Amino acid sequence: MTYQHITVKPLAGAIGAEIFDVDLSQPLAPTVLDEIHRAHLEYLVIVFRDQDLTPDSQKAFARNFGSAHINDFFPTVEGHPDVQLVAKNPEDTRNVGDVWHTDVSYVRKPPLGSMLYALEVPEAGGDTMFASTYAAYETLSDGMKELLEGLNAVHSATQSFGVNATGPEMKAKNKSMAFKYTQDAEQDAVHPVVRIHPESGRKSLYVNRSFTKHFEGMTVEESKPLLHYLYDHMARPEFTCRVRWSKGTLTFWDNRCAHHNALNDYQGQRRIMHRVTVLDDLRESHADAAD
Repeated sequence: MTYQHITVKPLAGAIGAEIFDVDLSQPLAPTVLDEIHRAHLEYLVIVFRDQDLTPDSQKAFARNFGSAHINDFFPTVEGHPDVQLVAKNPEDTRNVGDVWHTDVSYVRKPPLGSMLYALEVPEAGGDTMFASTYAAYETLSDGMKELLEGLNAVHSATQSFGVNATGPEMKAKNKSMAFKYTQDAEQDAVHPVVRIHPESGRKSLYVNRSFTKHFEGMTVEESKPLLHYLYDHMARPEFTCRVRWSKGTLTFWDNRCAHHNALNDYQGQRRIMHRVTVLDDLRESHADAAD
């Protein structure tokens, strides 16, 4: 695929690219936005360096792709309920997202993707790993694909953010993260294990360690062996790329066909990020309205 208005440099073989020659703080021409959209579909994770963004300009860029999701559990930036604060301070021992996961899969219509912007980063460490769930599905055997085609999985936020998550272990983990543990988290959603992307038409695996609890119609214990095989398979190195953060970096990933893992290897240092979660795909929303 060729690009006329942006420069694209792939990060790895399966997923990820850096995008150059774009100032996200300014309104972008439709031709530029179209190429960014195409790059997002092609590479799943796109990285913009040396950006100077306020919460308002980050949200303005996000609105080119869909509406913002307001997360009920994350701390937010003051005055911006749709901008989540993802922070780790020097005294913290745990970070946010330190396991392979897909954002907000516990709702009926999960978000299109997320835009994470770096304000302060450690001298070294704090990278984020991303993996293609297209590649994870496509490399399965035909027999495994056939088995998974008819399965749905139950996703839940209860153990992560529900009232029962306020036990000693979770309090210790999230001591300074200011998560909100509420009954609003007592929600489940059921999704196909094999998900078809609404734009590319490609199939991907849609389960993750954080929020997938069991297969529909099966117990947790019955589901565990196959789910754990899939989790390990999905994180194979050849499916991944690694984003090294620097101040002013914005990364936009496709939540429908990629999962990620925030590495926790920068003890005693601060890492401050702003995240805007893009809830709806504008094209998909318009199609739903037409129906």
